[in-house]
Amino acid sequence: MSARTRRAQRIGILGGTFNPIHIGHLRSAEEIRERHRLDQILFIPSATPPHKRGNGLAAAAHRLAMVKLAIAGNPAFRPSTIEIRRRGRSYSVDTLRLLRARMPDAEFAFIMGIDAFREISTWKDYATIFGLCNVIVTSRPPIEKTALRAALPVAVRRQFWYRSPTFELVHHTGNRIIFERITALDISASSIRRRLSRSASIRYLVPPAVERYIARHGLYAGRAAAR
Repeated sequence: MSARTRRAQRIGILGGTFNPIHIGHLRSAEEIRERHRLDQILFIPSATPPHKRGNGLAAAAHRLAMVKLAIAGNPAFRPSTIEIRRRGRSYSVDTLRLLRARMPDAEFAFIMGIDAFREISTWKDYATIFGLCNVIVTSRPPIEKTALRAALPVAVRRQFWYRSPTFELVHHTGNRIIFERITALDISASSIRRRLSRSASIRYLVPPAVERYIARHGLYAGRAAAR
């Protein structure tokens, strides 16, 4: 196959604090990878998340190590240090711009949960994100079609049109916002940290290698869980 006809690489981008990474992160990523035929998903731990307090946040080196352990068995999952190396506040738009510059021919899909999407208007240069990549919004309960446009910030609604029956919004650049229902796993990093703070078991909530790493380094023990 010639370079001219070769399909562009499809790359998912899953960022977050991963404090710690857990089974919910992994299952969600795998479902999206399979559904959208992504070649790989980059797991990108943030250096300093702009929307979360630092209380209870493990050091970036620990969070990166746990990500590497958690995804080691999946060749389509890759860790990325792009935000940790950049340091400072970890803004998604800056990460996307840098990835786009490094891999101009790739097709990127930015993966985020519905709660984060509803707050996207508070993100730095959020409107620019829609022109840089597709956005896949995950939720556990189904999203009503009538709520799709309402979930968009008012300032950008005119930049999109609804495509039926594919359950997505199309940006004027051709990029899409795709809403996907994922398996309902009631697991959160904050609940895991609360369990660890009172020495409760986290078995089956995180991969065994992550559980061992947390125990070995005494992470989150006796700490209040930051939300």
